[in-house]
Amino acid sequence: MIAAGFTDFMQQVVSGLASGGIYALLALALVIIHRSTGVINFAQGEMATLSTYIAWALIAHRAWSYWPAFAATLVLSFVGGIAIHRVVIRPVERGSVLRIVIVTIGLLVAINGFIVWQWSGEPQQLRGPFGTDVYDIGGVIVSASDIGTIVVALGIVLALWALFQFTKIGLALRAAAVNPEEARLVGVRVSWMLALGWGLAALLGAVAGMLTAPTVGLDPNMMAAVLIYAFAAAVLGGIDSPLGAVVGGLTIGVLLNMLSFLSQYDAFGWFTEELRLPMALLIILVVLLVRPQGIFGHPEVKRV
Repeated sequence: MIAAGFTDFMQQVVSGLASGGIYALLALALVIIHRSTGVINFAQGEMATLSTYIAWALIAHRAWSYWPAFAATLVLSFVGGIAIHRVVIRPVERGSVLRIVIVTIGLLVAINGFIVWQWSGEPQQLRGPFGTDVYDIGGVIVSASDIGTIVVALGIVLALWALFQFTKIGLALRAAAVNPEEARLVGVRVSWMLALGWGLAALLGAVAGMLTAPTVGLDPNMMAAVLIYAFAAAVLGGIDSPLGAVVGGLTIGVLLNMLSFLSQYDAFGWFTEELRLPMALLIILVVLLVRPQGIFGHPEVKRV
């Protein structure tokens, strides 16, 4: 009985890490843009959805196989993110925070409307590349989809970490986000670095969308709930901390899965699938009240 319970527990942990990896990617995108503009990009979910529709169109209508469509979508998303910054965000980035927020909300509505206009609001199916096989690992039954999602998410995060830590462009990106004025003094083209940040955020969103669609189905609003989970992950880990976004995403994924698993017991019988989203909102509220900077964030210091 205990062994069976432990096996079920570990299966929920692995499944939670898979969904948490998706939340972490989108949370990381939110953090990258927040560090550069100081605001939350409310259009991040719609940008991810648009990228996923592009991948679906390449596969369904152009007969591309999954991985070439995946790679092409990442390139298009990266370029599209840069274009959005240069055309939409740059003209208002020196204005008030509220102005930028309104622009991102307008971008959300515009992208959602374009998706419905171009592909209709009918649900579509994007098949994942990992198949439906399951593996018995030490008594824990793990799906190929969960393993593939974890590997892809981890690979993207490690590649991004290497970019920021070991390349000149990564150093320039960090400098432009942390202290743009001093970065300009040493020759960093801050505006283009911020545009590259938007491109990377769009790329991360594209990966999150393409990993989400095979599970929940492809429709214009498929990333709405995922964006809230990602926002909860970013707030929990620290809205200015890339590491916090990853840790927060994995934590949210495992926590929600464990609550669903424990709901079979009387003590947690109150938790239902309908409460997953309110639980994420509750986490946001509690963290903002108790520790606004999150686990890995730094408190804002103001000189008097």
